[in-house]
Amino acid sequence: MNYFLTYTVYVLILSVLMGISSWKLFKKMGYSPLFAFIPFYNYFIILKETKHPKWWAILSYLPIVGPIMMSVFHLYLVKKFGKTLFKDQILTVILPFIYMAVINYSKDVELEDENANELFLTDEEKNDKKKDTFIGSITFAVVFATIIHVFVTQPFGIPTGSMERTLLVGDFLFVNKWSYGYRLPMRPVAIPFLQGTIMDTGQKGNPKDDPKSYVDGVKLPYTRILQFNKPQKNDVVVFNYPQDSVHTAIDRKDPYVKRCVAAAGDTFEMRAGRLFVNGKPETVLGDQEVQHRYIVTTDAQLDIPTLYKAYGFLPVQEVQQNSGGFLYGFQGLTDKTAKEIKELPHVIDMKEEVSTKGEAAVYYRDEAKTKIDTTQSIFPINKPWNQDWYGPVRIPKKGDVVAINQETLPMYQWIISEYEHNSLEKKNGKVFINGKEASQYTIQQDYYMMVGDNRDASLDARFFGFVPEENIVGKPMFTWMSLQGAFADSSSTYQAPFKIRWERMFKATNTGEANKTSYWWIAAMILILFFGWEYFMKLFGKKKTEDD
Repeated sequence: MNYFLTYTVYVLILSVLMGISSWKLFKKMGYSPLFAFIPFYNYFIILKETKHPKWWAILSYLPIVGPIMMSVFHLYLVKKFGKTLFKDQILTVILPFIYMAVINYSKDVELEDENANELFLTDEEKNDKKKDTFIGSITFAVVFATIIHVFVTQPFGIPTGSMERTLLVGDFLFVNKWSYGYRLPMRPVAIPFLQGTIMDTGQKGNPKDDPKSYVDGVKLPYTRILQFNKPQKNDVVVFNYPQDSVHTAIDRKDPYVKRCVAAAGDTFEMRAGRLFVNGKPETVLGDQEVQHRYIVTTDAQLDIPTLYKAYGFLPVQEVQQNSGGFLYGFQGLTDKTAKEIKELPHVIDMKEEVSTKGEAAVYYRDEAKTKIDTTQSIFPINKPWNQDWYGPVRIPKKGDVVAINQETLPMYQWIISEYEHNSLEKKNGKVFINGKEASQYTIQQDYYMMVGDNRDASLDARFFGFVPEENIVGKPMFTWMSLQGAFADSSSTYQAPFKIRWERMFKATNTGEANKTSYWWIAAMILILFFGWEYFMKLFGKKKTEDD
């Protein structure tokens, strides 16, 4: 069903529930009972009668924000009828339409003038009123932040080194959700600021048994508005992990950040760890550094902490050998860094680690090798490819007609069944799409190849396959905080020492330039406005009073 039609159905259902549970209360306030059934206007009346800003009514049905605002408006309404006890507030929030219906159909409910007994309030009642005002301020601060988070920009942290040295582990970014058109929320009832699950409450490391931060039963279809641009080659892009089996909602799948190395219609290939697009070597931008994994043999232990200080990001696995020497597996070394490490006194041998051509990288979950681990295996699993020798493969483009058979199906089965929502079956060596035998399929949306800049330490599209356009979130705008050592690297023997990287803060992230522009002055202006707004308003009001 169309997004806006589905949204309208939800609004009408909520409006009918609101009307059934409150029409008598509207009548007692002096309005036609029918007004309780009219979307937005019903909450406009509540705000008007309770002396709150009437424009808040437009927030009542917004995704994610709406449920919070509706609860606030319901509380205003029941308070108007004298239901001010803590139990009344709890029941109104947890069972809104049921508890309001109890009040609505009770015989003794009457309007109360909140200001009539203002002079006779006890100190305790005055304190309670102050608490209500404070809680209201906190609520609307949360609502404002939620509106920004849902509809404008979203914070995002870099926990792994897959994008080194463009984006560092411990960089915290703001992502522009409008870069490629705004993707409308698909789970409108959700806890603000949480992505997928609330917390790890079940089996450690198994998110499938953790409570979700959204209501999966209330859903809206994928729709993107005001899409003037699409991801281009070399864009750094934030997207939802396509093969996330925990979350069915596209916008609730785990967020990833990689570089779009090939767009729809391009041909992608890896040759001996080097990337080629349309048969040509990749274009390396100013903020990128080509990196590779190296195996180093030494006759004594290296001083890794000192190397960390000299080179920054330096994940390494250290293994002591029986001979007394050491074996090191360095991730993400640039040519310059590799050359300097090779010249260290105790280094005996150093070579770049490159997988063998034609050796398929397929991993299994069990010793009997009956269950393939698709997360760690190269996509698709029927090709003799690995992360260093991959392709060539054409990235699917909307309108492409692709052949479907036993050989090509592993390449396209996720597109057909999961991303484009068709039923897919294999019977007697034949492929059936939506119940009909098929030998070809027409691609319904554009796809992209998202690969990390640190190629030998990146779980990217070489493993999980093409990224659908519907999974695209947006572009990172700038780094607002950068903390070295913020995330532990379980694959490294040594950890980076903690420090704040002041030089990276408030710098643009997606320009491709080596020396990025700093936007600290914009951040300073926002902070001054945020914390000084009330002071300036009071000062302006005082000056106006003196002038009068």
